[in-house]
Amino acid sequence: MLLRIALRTVFFYLAVVIIMRIMGKREIGNISPFDLVISIMIAELAVLPIENTDKPLLQGVVPLIVLLCLEMLLSYAALKSETIRAVVNGRPSVVVVKGKIMEAEMRKLRYNINDLLMGLRNKGIVDVAEVEYAVLEPSGTLSVIAIAEKRPVTLSDLELSKEPEELPLTLVTDGRVHWDMVQKVGWDRDAFYQRLDAHGIPSSGNVLFAYLDAERNFKFQLQEPSGRKMENVAKT
Repeated sequence: MLLRIALRTVFFYLAVVIIMRIMGKREIGNISPFDLVISIMIAELAVLPIENTDKPLLQGVVPLIVLLCLEMLLSYAALKSETIRAVVNGRPSVVVVKGKIMEAEMRKLRYNINDLLMGLRNKGIVDVAEVEYAVLEPSGTLSVIAIAEKRPVTLSDLELSKEPEELPLTLVTDGRVHWDMVQKVGWDRDAFYQRLDAHGIPSSGNVLFAYLDAERNFKFQLQEPSGRKMENVAKT
């Protein structure tokens, strides 16, 4: 009996993981109310067949597949229709305009002043007068655009230019070499090991983390007890 429950638990765990992966990559804090309901229902429905071992697995899988199809159908419909997207995901609401709190909009959203001030503090703003626009997103997060005087200075403000940066490339993690990334750099195995030898690294197994940064500097940290701080040692 216990073995049967354990096996059903593993089965539905894998099933739910696969379904959630198919639903797409979205942060938990950024999912829409519709996606949240679907996720809760999937979790609840997955538990029922685990507890009721007398029911066949198919009866537990079918509701999960139906919910998955419903989610994918509505997501596709929302992608094509602005109206459906507004119903399913909601619309962003402007709650502050040029330092003035939109009282009517706040009341409609049941969003109080304390929540607004907390959201502003999380963005590093303590004075509402410093806000050009504040928008409450459908996910519940507060997006804030500060007035021009309070915005960070950019290179364009200083009339400076900079070459576009590349994404860092991870080469080694926990002693394991990511050969696809090594090849992306343009190195073969010999060139990679020569790079390690040049910096006194006897083996990739001694490396905790190695990567090329945005400027293509080779940086690494050795595993303990010979671990060291990140070293900016060479450019490709």
